Amino acid sequence: MLILGLESSCDETGAALVAFDPGSAALPRLRAEGVHTQIDMHKAYGGVVPELASRDHIRRVVPLIRQVTLEAACALADVDVVAYTAGPGLAGALLVGAGAAQALALSMGKPVLPVHHLEGHLLSPFLSADPPEFPFVALLVSGGHTQLMQVQGVGQYALLGESIDDAAGEAFDKCAKLIGLDYPGGAALSRLAQQGDPRAFEFPRPLLHSGDLDFSFAGLKTSVATQVQRLQAVSGSGAELSDRVRADIAASTQAAIVDVLVFKSMGALTRTGLRRLVVAGGVGANAELRAQLSAACARAQARVHYPELALCTDNGAMIALAAAMRLQAGVDHPVAAGPFEVRPRWPFASLPAAAPGFSV
Repeated sequence: MLILGLESSCDETGAALVAFDPGSAALPRLRAEGVHTQIDMHKAYGGVVPELASRDHIRRVVPLIRQVTLEAACALADVDVVAYTAGPGLAGALLVGAGAAQALALSMGKPVLPVHHLEGHLLSPFLSADPPEFPFVALLVSGGHTQLMQVQGVGQYALLGESIDDAAGEAFDKCAKLIGLDYPGGAALSRLAQQGDPRAFEFPRPLLHSGDLDFSFAGLKTSVATQVQRLQAVSGSGAELSDRVRADIAASTQAAIVDVLVFKSMGALTRTGLRRLVVAGGVGANAELRAQLSAACARAQARVHYPELALCTDNGAMIALAAAMRLQAGVDHPVAAGPFEVRPRWPFASLPAAAPGFSV
């Protein structure tokens, strides 16, 4: 069975083809994928402009579909199901991918399957060279979401903890802006941190010893802002920070975020008794987070799995994969193309679960 997956929730347009055997336990296989990022377009505005994002998705989605079918050496008629991101995300951007998927499926007489964006991230490591096995603890660090989940299988997700204000990705981006880094700030802060001293500033580790597995990074952002203002006041009103100081702030900020993510992730493994951790989402590409988690898991004799860097960003492959795994597990079923809606705020808890009573 061949699934075409479309992603358009924010500032990446993605299309991919994934194949799987409904009667087999073998993992789905990625046949082809294409992604277009809008980073350069949004950089001038310091962040994503929803209207511009939607218009660019319109320009990119059809050429990307053509690209992946050519790469996979197949025809659109060979596609059995069209999957698309139905939420969460920017409403206008979601409508582009959903509309393209519905129109394409309707024209071919094929069914469609709406997919939850975060489930795509959660399952994306199954496309990696070192795929995990169920059950595991998942650290989902994607954009505005930071969550820890116990994952028993496809559609079997128990929420262990989540961000109660700013997520880790938001903290990276906001703190980057405070020290004058361009969009996308999180990646720029991580690069700059390599040149700094992570012990130069003692920023807080919010909720580190709260006794639960929730996250909070708003206080960290406030602490960084206060430190920046103090340093500018010492240097002179409005004076720019030196490159050395900016690098030290970046490194110290990253250290605070990573410390919390690692501590809570290891706590989740202890609480569940599981010995396998899966990291997914954009912040999962952070090199320092990977290094610290790998070291911590090695000490605890636990396995940790990461998707390849290209799979950390938003992409169509993870959407096609999530659809394939839900179909393969019998958790979901495609429906006929027709009237549809997108869900910019789609709670994970509303996903059809494979096992009643075990859900977010």
